[in-house]
Amino acid sequence: MGAGIAKGAGGGGRRGRKRRRAGPMADINVTPFIDVMLVLLIIFMVAAPMLTVGVPIELPETAANALPAEQEEPLAITMTADGKLLIQTTETAPEELISRLSAIAAERTSDKIFLRADGSIPYARVAEVMGALNAGGFNNIGLVTDAGGPTLDGNGG
Repeated sequence: MGAGIAKGAGGGGRRGRKRRRAGPMADINVTPFIDVMLVLLIIFMVAAPMLTVGVPIELPETAANALPAEQEEPLAITMTADGKLLIQTTETAPEELISRLSAIAAERTSDKIFLRADGSIPYARVAEVMGALNAGGFNNIGLVTDAGGPTLDGNGG
């Protein structure tokens, strides 16, 4: 009933017997791979919220769909509630906007620009800035809003 080691018929010693080598290991150890992937997941979870443009404004909500992604990093103009005008995160005087945009447009391949305006800003002021964007060489203007807003048919989030 006990388990034992079966010995060959020719007792005593290793003469006449070939020594077996260990074959290649067929199993893949995935534990280090999983560890690395978990560390990368944590890094991306921490870093992702920091990658957005850091100018706090209250965007209006609409039912419009998102625009498709571009190859180039999108250029964003932000209008804050207190009247500041920013190109990406750099504050710009309104009278310098067209000249700066012309210089930026000369270096870019895309004419797409995103306009982020606080919901409390009058529409006339937003329209003025849109005219300046057009004069600066950007004809493809996307208005940035929060999703889930009201629709004209009365349904909305």
